[in-house]
Amino acid sequence: MLKINKQALALFILFIGIHQIIISQSPIDEAPTADYIKTIQFSGDQEFAGIPIIKLGDPIQISFDDVNGDEADYYYRITHYDFDWTPSVLYKNEFMDGFDEIRIVDYENSFNTLQMYSHYTLEIPNQDTRGLKVSGNYLLEIYNDDEDVVFSRKFIIYEPLTTVKVYTKRSRDLNFINTKQSVQFEINSPREILRDPKRTVKTLVMQNNDIKQSITDLIPQFTIANSLVYKYDQESAFWGGNEFLAFDNKEIRASTADIERIELNNIYHNYLYRDVVRANRRYTYNPDINGNFVVRNLNADNNNVEADYAWIHFALECYEPLEGGELHIYGNFNNYTLDESTRLEYDQESGYYFLKKLFKQGFYNYKYVLVRPDGSIDPGFVSGNFDETENEYIVIPYYRAPATRYDRAIGKGIGNSANITN
Repeated sequence: MLKINKQALALFILFIGIHQIIISQSPIDEAPTADYIKTIQFSGDQEFAGIPIIKLGDPIQISFDDVNGDEADYYYRITHYDFDWTPSVLYKNEFMDGFDEIRIVDYENSFNTLQMYSHYTLEIPNQDTRGLKVSGNYLLEIYNDDEDVVFSRKFIIYEPLTTVKVYTKRSRDLNFINTKQSVQFEINSPREILRDPKRTVKTLVMQNNDIKQSITDLIPQFTIANSLVYKYDQESAFWGGNEFLAFDNKEIRASTADIERIELNNIYHNYLYRDVVRANRRYTYNPDINGNFVVRNLNADNNNVEADYAWIHFALECYEPLEGGELHIYGNFNNYTLDESTRLEYDQESGYYFLKKLFKQGFYNYKYVLVRPDGSIDPGFVSGNFDETENEYIVIPYYRAPATRYDRAIGKGIGNSANITN
């Protein structure tokens, strides 16, 4: 009969348990979006560029298109996370009033469009999910009948318990004074939050609401009265970048200042004018919406189902050596995601880089970035980096009181580099 070493068995069980804990506590990433899911939008009392940041108690609306147009069934799931995007220990009934894992019943098919699609809308609160009860980080997952997640999106719920003042400064390092923007801020808060803030308070700092390029490791440097003060330089600095490029095809059959020519082949193809490298040119102010997009059809009453889809053709003239890197288009049109659908291909004959991507009619911001072989992003390789660039900066403070079980988002501060100072 096989003899079992009880001590070895206990160690093995302990190892497996620790391994499972480590796996379960890994930071969550958003699931890749299925190629037939397009135009994902979050809105509440405003349209959100980048990650949605919503005040506790405010309504949320999520919409998306399925370009298969087959009226498929989709369901939603909501989970709560700590500051570092590891799962929180809260039970579902502690952060949600009601239920999730419910089918989305509000959908309609496109009308008078060449590209057929089904448009889905989820509103919270609804009769099943009556609301979210606590602040913090959340993940929304949309999945189909086979329980395959077709996309997921992070969002943040905050409580307005603090006042956050955000300032933009030019870098004090002369090597970056013309290319970087430093974010400094103050958190004015109730006294109980000021107790041991280096351990209990954490901050999220974002440029243009792009959480993928955020700064999360800042601690307060000192306290003045009821304020936590953060006056970092390089530690809180972002590359200035350049203003986003844009195209507008609200009239899908007409050439514009952005669109050189139109073709009709099953659906419309819009060919943009050739873009060039701006890194070696002087900065020129060009109003943008900081990477966001707006769906619109000039001739429609309901943009949700009457805006058509078109293939947008990008062309970039770039003679700079990539050194093994890849050029991608970048913006909130796909939640700042870089994948095969955003990668430009080099054409040997013309010497240009090209990309074809499907977009719903509207106004879109985009820029070109270089993804280096190590996976890092160089936002200024094509566009350049300028301290004059208009960028929006958002600071979210988080707080976990001693002996509590989750991280609360306790405020929201906004600053703009249009007011940058030395």
